[in-house]
Amino acid sequence: MKNTHGVFHSALKQAQRLGYIQQNPADNITLPRVERPDVQPMTDNALPAFLEAIQGHELEAVFFVTVFTGMRKGEVLGLTWDNVDFERGTVCIRQQLLKKRGENAFMLASPKNDKPRTISPAQDIMAILRGERVRQKRNQLQAGTMWDNPDNLVFTDAFGKHLTPQTVYVRFKSLAASLGYPDLRFHDLRHTYAVNALRGGDDIKTVQGNLGHHTAAFTLDTYGHVTEQMKRDSADRMQRLIEQARKSG
Repeated sequence: MKNTHGVFHSALKQAQRLGYIQQNPADNITLPRVERPDVQPMTDNALPAFLEAIQGHELEAVFFVTVFTGMRKGEVLGLTWDNVDFERGTVCIRQQLLKKRGENAFMLASPKNDKPRTISPAQDIMAILRGERVRQKRNQLQAGTMWDNPDNLVFTDAFGKHLTPQTVYVRFKSLAASLGYPDLRFHDLRHTYAVNALRGGDDIKTVQGNLGHHTAAFTLDTYGHVTEQMKRDSADRMQRLIEQARKSG
């Protein structure tokens, strides 16, 4: 919002200098305060418990891929096999599954910001996807003529139909509550990925690209508290190095 305001302000200022307008109306505009998004990633204790709990769950692959790639719910559910490259070990996020407005139907639409992106997930993610491919082919054989997956979706039910966001949300909330985290949201899986990626040493530009944020500034603003903690951790490590060097001397 601030950038947009700056562009309009500059344009109007130029018009004022040229005499097209007497006063710049943007001078008296007070921008609303931009609230930082509510970020609640899984705690260090919650993630291992979550991974153990999803083993054998019907949506294990959906949950696992989400928490370790940071894809949005609609992007995971809208992922198609033609956008999974097992040879290169990449996944291209070109679309998301959305409910049609005013209808009880769903469609594939462009991802948020209308900007496709390609990510290179960890090897275990690609292994999970390979397993899902095998499971889906088995389901297709069992379903026979009842199989229906015209969009070539990665995550489907036993008959090839897409998974609905609401169903995935309800199953996730039930699982989270059973683990003692009733306030955990599906979107917090995305936050968990981002925080762990930054803690693991990924630079902010890489995390921005993987998350599909419009700018690195937005990513930094959203997860700035993580980078601040990383700076403090870095200072602590340097302090220990100094103390060790002094003792050795």
